Amino acid sequence: MIPDATDASDGFVRVRGARENNLTDVDVDVPRGCIVAFTGVSGSGKSSLAFGTIFAEAQRRFLESVAPYARRLIAQGHNPHVDSITGLPPAVALQQRRGAPSTRSTVGTLTTLSNSMRMLFSRAGTYPAGAPRLESDSFSPNTATGACPRCHGLGIAHTVTEASAVHDPSLSIRDGAITAWPGAWQGKNLRDVVAGLGYDIDIPWRELPQADRDWILFTEEQPVVEVTPQRDRVAKPYKGRFWSAKSHIMHALADSKSEMSRARAARFVESGPCDLCGGSGLTRAALDVTFAGHTVADLNAVPLSELAEILRPTTLIRTATAAVSSASSGESTEVAVTIATDLVGRIDVLIGLGLGYLSLGRKTPTLSPGEMQRLRIATQLRSGLFGVIYVLDEPSAGLHPADAEPLMVVLEQLKASGNSVFVVEHNMDIVRRADWLVDVGPGAGSNGGAVLYSGAVDGLADVKTSVTRRFLHPASAKPDEPREQREPTAWLGLRGVSRHNLVDLDVDVPLGVLTVVTGVSGSGKSTLVSGVLGDAVREGLRAGRHHADPVVTESAPDDESAAVTTTIDGVSGLEAVDRIVRVDQRPIGRTPRSNLATYTGLFDAVRSAFAATPDAAARGYDAGRFSFNVAGGRCETCLGEGFVAVELLFLPGSYGACPECGGKRYNDETLEIEYRGKNIADVLAMTVDEAAGFLADVAAASRSLETLRDVGLGYLRLGQPATELSGGEAQRIKLATELQRARRGHTLYLLDEPTTGLHPADVELLMTQLNKLVDTGNTVVLVEHDMGVAAGADWVIDMGPSGGTAGGRVLVAGTPAAVAAHDGSRTAPYLAERLAGA
Repeated sequence: MIPDATDASDGFVRVRGARENNLTDVDVDVPRGCIVAFTGVSGSGKSSLAFGTIFAEAQRRFLESVAPYARRLIAQGHNPHVDSITGLPPAVALQQRRGAPSTRSTVGTLTTLSNSMRMLFSRAGTYPAGAPRLESDSFSPNTATGACPRCHGLGIAHTVTEASAVHDPSLSIRDGAITAWPGAWQGKNLRDVVAGLGYDIDIPWRELPQADRDWILFTEEQPVVEVTPQRDRVAKPYKGRFWSAKSHIMHALADSKSEMSRARAARFVESGPCDLCGGSGLTRAALDVTFAGHTVADLNAVPLSELAEILRPTTLIRTATAAVSSASSGESTEVAVTIATDLVGRIDVLIGLGLGYLSLGRKTPTLSPGEMQRLRIATQLRSGLFGVIYVLDEPSAGLHPADAEPLMVVLEQLKASGNSVFVVEHNMDIVRRADWLVDVGPGAGSNGGAVLYSGAVDGLADVKTSVTRRFLHPASAKPDEPREQREPTAWLGLRGVSRHNLVDLDVDVPLGVLTVVTGVSGSGKSTLVSGVLGDAVREGLRAGRHHADPVVTESAPDDESAAVTTTIDGVSGLEAVDRIVRVDQRPIGRTPRSNLATYTGLFDAVRSAFAATPDAAARGYDAGRFSFNVAGGRCETCLGEGFVAVELLFLPGSYGACPECGGKRYNDETLEIEYRGKNIADVLAMTVDEAAGFLADVAAASRSLETLRDVGLGYLRLGQPATELSGGEAQRIKLATELQRARRGHTLYLLDEPTTGLHPADVELLMTQLNKLVDTGNTVVLVEHDMGVAAGADWVIDMGPSGGTAGGRVLVAGTPAAVAAHDGSRTAPYLAERLAGA
C-alpha cells in the first residue's frame, strides 16, 4: 500500500532543493516501502535524483557515523547539492558496471559462492587414502597454497615450442632459423656462442639432431664460452653467454620494461590450457579431492542449474542421522549438509534471476553489465536487510523479456522484506508494474532537470509534457506508420561454427537489410555476432580480398579470446562485403583525459578555430596551444586534468578543483583567447546541443555534433571524461564517429545491444540512423532484447531455446512475423505482442 504524502506517519523520503548536475531546485516526495520507478529521457536528471542525490545523501550520513580513521579506508562519494532530505533510511546502490578487468575475478568470487565451495571440499570432500586434509585456501587458484605452480593459478600457460621459435626449418642457424632470438648484434652474438659450443650453424635446422635442437631451444643452462666474432675484419675475442630461445623469450616477457620487446616476445609463444592443471589453475593435491564424484574444477565449470542438482541430494540428508566425518570423506556429515544447503539456496536465487546458464568459473570481464547487476541483486536478496532503500540502475538492462519476469519477482521479494526499491528504468514493462512513478524531464541536459510527475503510474497519462507518457500509455499516442520491409540483396553464410555453446552451427545472414539477433541471456547471440561473425568476416576480407578502403574494427574480441577455440568450416558471400565495423560497449578511453570531443575528433576542429583567431595569431599560438594534454597552454599545476588530489589526515584522500585554474585545465594566457566570446574551457563545458549552435560555422565540428545529436547524445558535455560514460553512451559515441564519415555502401555494421541505457524516445532516434545506413546500401546486424527494435527489423534470427549448454542453436530465422509465429521460441510471444501493437 502506498502511503499518503500528507500522512502524519511520514512514510515518504522528502527531497527539498535538489540541484545536483542539471536538477533545477527540485522538490519531490517519494514513498518508502514501495517499488518506485524513475523515468525520463537519457540525460534528463533521473540518475542525478536517484543516485546523485538520494543515495549520495544516505551514504554521506552513514559515513558521518564512522570513526574518522576507519572512514579513510572507505571509498566515499560526494556531498550532494540539496537543501534537505527527510525520512531517509540507509541505502544500497546497485549500479551498472562492467566486469572488473582482472581475469581472476569470477562469478564465484563475486557472489562469494566460491568461499562456500572451497569450505565444502576442505571439510566434507573425499580425499585419497593417506592424503592430509587441505585448508580451504588450497582450493582457490588465487592463493599461494592453491595456485598451480606452472601457470600460477591462471589456468593458461604460455609455452615456447619448436614450431613457435623456428618458423622456417629449412634455414640454418647462421641464416636466422631461430626466429625467436633477438636481432642485430645480440642475435649475431648468440649465433657465435652456439658455434663456439661446437654446433653446426651452417646446415639446415631440420638436419640437426633432435637432441641438439632441443638443447639450443629449451635448456636452462647458460654456459659462457670464448667467442671470436665471425666478421670480415679482425676483432678481439670476448666471453659470450648462451641463452636458449625459451630462456630469452620468457625473460623478455617477465622482465623487459619495453612494451615493444614484450610484444615481440609474445609472437613466439603458444598459449593454451595449462597441461599440469588442465586449465583449472589448481594444484594436483586439490584436484585429487572430490565431492559427489566431482572435483572442485568440475563443479566450477558446470552451469549453476546443474551444480544445484549435484548438491541437492546432500541437502536431503537428515542432520539428525548425519554421519561423523571419516578420515577420507565427510560427504554425509552435518557440515556437508549445512554448507550444501546454503549453497543450493543461494544458487536457486541466481537461477530464479535467469542466470542458471552461468558457471562459478565464468570470468567477470566476459559478463554483461546486466548480468553483473543481477548477481549483486541476488547477493542482497540473501542478506536479510530490513528497512533499506535499494537504488538500482536499469536492472532490466541486457535482459530478454522472459528473464525480466523473474526479476520483478525478486524486486517484489526485496519490497516484501520491508525494504524500498528505487529503480532508474527505461523498460516500460517494468515501469508499469511499479507502485510509484517519478518522471523527470522534459528533455535532456539544460532542457531537463525538473520533476514532471510523482505519483501512481496511471497518473502519467494526464501529463502531456512527459516524453515517457506515450510509451507508457501507447493508447494515448498516434500509431506509427509501418515501414516497408526491405529485401536482402545477398547472403553471408557461415557453416560448421563452433565456439562457446555454438556447436557445428549453420547460419545465413542477409545483406542489405537490418537484422536483429534475439534470444534469452546466454543463448549465444553475442558469441555469434560480435565473436564469430565479426572475426570471420574480418579475417576473410584481410586474407582473401584487397580493397583500397581498409577493414575497420572498432574493438578487439572479448577478453577471453586467447583461450577460446573457434572453428568455422566455411564462409560464403564475402564478395558482397567491403568493410566491417564492430561497435561495442567498451570504454572510449580509460582515463579522464579521454572525452567525447577528443574521441570523435571534433576537438581538433575546435582547437584550429581558436588558433585561427586574430589574438591567437598575434601571440603565435598554434592549435597545440589549446590542447590540455601537452605543455604550453595547459595548467601546469594540475597538468591539464582540472583537479588535484587532496590528502587529508585521518580522512580518505579526495579530488578537488585545481586551485590554480579552478578546474578549467588551462593557464590564464590560453583562456584569454576567445572565439565568439567564449574561451576553450567554456566550449568544453558546453553540451552537444549547446555546442551545435555555437559551432555551426565550424564545418568539421558541426558534422560531428549533429551525428551525436542524431543518436540521442545531445545532453553530454564535450569535455565529459570517458570514465563517466556508460557502456551504452560509449557505444553510441563510436557509432556517431562512424556516421560522420562519408557514406558508402557494402559495409557490415555489428552492434551489441545498442539500446542499452536508452529511453524509448532515444531508441527511435538511434533506429532512424541505423535505417539510414541500410538505405545507403549497408548491412546492420544487432544483438537486441528490445522487442520494438525486433518488430521493426527486416529479418530476425532467434537463438535458443535457453542459455548455456541448452542454447546455441538457431531456432527460427525470418521476418518478424514469421518468428512471432514460432511455437518453440521464448521470444515469439513477446514479439507477437509487440507486432499486435499492445
